[in-house]
Amino acid sequence: MCAKRESQQSRRRFLVQALSWVSGITALVLSYPLFRFVGFTIKPKPRYITVRAPLPASGFHAERDFILFITNSSPQAISRICTHLGCRVNFLEDKQIIECPCHQSRFKKDGTLISGPAKKDLPRFTVEPRTNESGQITSYVVTL
Repeated sequence: MCAKRESQQSRRRFLVQALSWVSGITALVLSYPLFRFVGFTIKPKPRYITVRAPLPASGFHAERDFILFITNSSPQAISRICTHLGCRVNFLEDKQIIECPCHQSRFKKDGTLISGPAKKDLPRFTVEPRTNESGQITSYVVTL
């Protein structure tokens, strides 16, 4: 009688443990979409900013969010947000570099890192030149 009771208790213990494992795995599998949804972000719609041509004789145009450079090969728009702590960078014409006023991170005109506490290059934005019927560039459209 005692052996039968022990086997029933061990069987019952096994069933309880199996049920707890199955319910835990089921809860984990069903909660995965919820955790995935919590981390979901909607990408913002792109903004299009038009800069009229020709640019000043200096060859660059500074906006709030970007600096537009006209080079021999193509126009380039570089972000003005420093990759270190998010300060707004400035282009220094005399040194031909982009510098962060907060911690003096320095970047080339194409946005590549020269020195400083920043670890990444400045992001680049796409630039599309707009032309008139005669093929002359009338404006540049920067996509942010």
